[in-house]
Amino acid sequence: MNKDIEHVKVLIIGSGPAGYTAAIYAARAGLNPVLYTGAQPGGQLTITTDVENYPGYPDGVMGPEMMEDFRKQAERFGTQVRYGLVTQVDFSKRPHRVTVDDSVQIIADTVIISTGASAKWLGLESESRLNGRGVSACAVCDGFFFRGQEVAIVGGGDTACEEASYLSNICKKVYMIVRRDELRASQIMQKRVLSNPKIEMLWNHETVQVLGDEEVNGVELKNNLTGEHKTLPVAAFFVAIGHQPNTDVFSGFIDMDESGYIQTKPGTTRTNVPGVFACGDAQDNIYRQAVTAAGTGCMAALDAERFLAEYELA
Repeated sequence: MNKDIEHVKVLIIGSGPAGYTAAIYAARAGLNPVLYTGAQPGGQLTITTDVENYPGYPDGVMGPEMMEDFRKQAERFGTQVRYGLVTQVDFSKRPHRVTVDDSVQIIADTVIISTGASAKWLGLESESRLNGRGVSACAVCDGFFFRGQEVAIVGGGDTACEEASYLSNICKKVYMIVRRDELRASQIMQKRVLSNPKIEMLWNHETVQVLGDEEVNGVELKNNLTGEHKTLPVAAFFVAIGHQPNTDVFSGFIDMDESGYIQTKPGTTRTNVPGVFACGDAQDNIYRQAVTAAGTGCMAALDAERFLAEYELA
């Protein structure tokens, strides 16, 4: 074997709650996992401010601090955490071959994919500047901070309707900004938001900019039919136009749905390729929470451990 090619038992691709949890379990099992962080070490939580819904943090925790805790715990048990981006894979035969940063060659007996998903944004400068300061892509994560206040949410699909309904339970009023004159959501979700007295529909509107210096205090909208601009005073701006799983590099080897989410066998983290497992938001388009990602990370490590034992590779 080429001496420049490293051989590892467990290679973990991605460093959010799923990847780090997988690393903790794999390391404690003596499997000497190697984890590559990807382009955004720590995942989406590194652009999240206060996290109050993760068990074990009674006073809440900042997203980056929480991911630092995860990393330290993984390293404590012997995980090698490395900075780098997986740029190519070959899962056509075992052991699996992976290329990092177009140069580093690794072969792995098992691979755990935990590359996560990225929220889709409108692409506004103000949206990016105020991200974490009233701009959010997760109502379940951040809606609590704006209880009793007026907020806006942009989107017209099932996710937007679900999050608008959730926000209506804790916020004074929810403005739902929709580019067209109809929703793309399922009929049951449409009925739920359209009959909710706390949700006001703003049809044929698009967002021009989010307003505020240090935190969100409003949003400027444009009516697509009349061209009229208006300002909406709100305390938060939620973007619910979808997520994009970070799975392109696995295309051609791993079975995915039409949106790119990795398909796993029910009740497991196994993919269609033996020895390759997927966990976290890369395979979960429903819950997308840190705690559920961590749970599937645990599952992936246990599945990998059993696979190695079955093939006497541990």
